[in-house]
Amino acid sequence: MNKLPFYHTGQVAAARLGIGGPVGSGKTAMIERLIPALLTGGVDIAVITNDLVTAEDAVRLRRSGLIDPARVSAVEAGACPHTVIREDPTLNIEAAAELERRFPGVELILIESGGDNLASTFSRDLTDFWMFVVDVAGGDDIPRKRGPGVIRADVLVINKTDLAPHVGVDLDRMHREAVAVREGRPVLMTNCRSGEGIDLLVDLIEREVLFRR
Repeated sequence: MNKLPFYHTGQVAAARLGIGGPVGSGKTAMIERLIPALLTGGVDIAVITNDLVTAEDAVRLRRSGLIDPARVSAVEAGACPHTVIREDPTLNIEAAAELERRFPGVELILIESGGDNLASTFSRDLTDFWMFVVDVAGGDDIPRKRGPGVIRADVLVINKTDLAPHVGVDLDRMHREAVAVREGRPVLMTNCRSGEGIDLLVDLIEREVLFRR
């Protein structure tokens, strides 16, 4: 992970964790699971959501009761959400800086990309670590398609594992093929409805992003 810069005050900037993936893969539901788990672990967090011309995900999180609504910012891309997380991440960089000014103790900012396809990736100017979320309902051939998001993410999360028997997906094969194409980079399986696998994801974040373990 890149070392983060110091402000002129001497305060270290918050770590920035990108969360990307196709529409409907469960990114917002995953954030709703991560927030209480991270807060319970004593992590000071904030959230940025991205979408085309709406703040719907931000509104959902603000109303959730899981986090101070003031700690959730919304970026409206006005174009493909991929643009503001990779091509020109200025809006997100500014949103993160504003959260850090308002909440000086914030340690981790979760940056959710608006739903995009398998090519969606994050700029390293914006994030220090990023995950790519896919769901089994999208088909067990997703790893074989070798999309940049699947291949390049710091961690690939295969979500909605509970749906596998209902959509004809061979979950074991999907996992094996994901591990094969990622050449040793981590692959995690989650079910946000039940919370399955979230503890492993939190452990990874604390170890690889926050260096707590």
